[in-house]
Amino acid sequence: MRYERKYRIEGLSLDVIMQSIVLHPAGLYKIFPDRQINNIYFDTPGLTTYKENVMGIANRDKFRVRWYGWDPFVIKKPKLEIKHRRNNVGSKTIYNVDTFSFDNLKPISKQVNKLSGTFAFLQPALQNSYKRAYFGTKDKKFRITLDWNLSYSSLMTCRRLRKQQQFEHNVFILEVKYEQEIEEEADRISQFFPFRSTKNSKYVSGIEICW
Repeated sequence: MRYERKYRIEGLSLDVIMQSIVLHPAGLYKIFPDRQINNIYFDTPGLTTYKENVMGIANRDKFRVRWYGWDPFVIKKPKLEIKHRRNNVGSKTIYNVDTFSFDNLKPISKQVNKLSGTFAFLQPALQNSYKRAYFGTKDKKFRITLDWNLSYSSLMTCRRLRKQQQFEHNVFILEVKYEQEIEEEADRISQFFPFRSTKNSKYVSGIEICW
């Protein structure tokens, strides 16, 4: 089980935010090259997952298929990730899934429903992409990610994704991730970020932007 502290940052440049990371007194350093993350989120026809998040339901799950690559339409090594939220902590179950095409999402939808562990029918709801930078502490207790260039496309209204992408300009999402037993240490890490911790869900943002 893992904690995530999130910071939604607006009105600052990428350089300024990067500087706050590399100058952090904990000695944060790059642990992985930057890459683009691409997701398809699955939800019920009535958007149950979205509504549970907005209402703040303590115990809920989120379903997404994720792959990496600078072109979101080139799908390689996709994985189904089921994010489990239990009060303030979360965990993740990951499955390998078959490569698919946006021209036909039925096979991947069938596979997601088979692996989801829920009786609810899930369908593709939203595609999103963003760039991510990865940082960590020397003791490997904390991992920090920074996301930017967030784009969203509704999959419930249109399949012509290239023409209907919506962007969150000048929005950055910083996340501090750590195991639940080191909460006190996390306070010392977080206090040196000049940002206010906020609730943030890319899925919720995407649904609200596209709809």
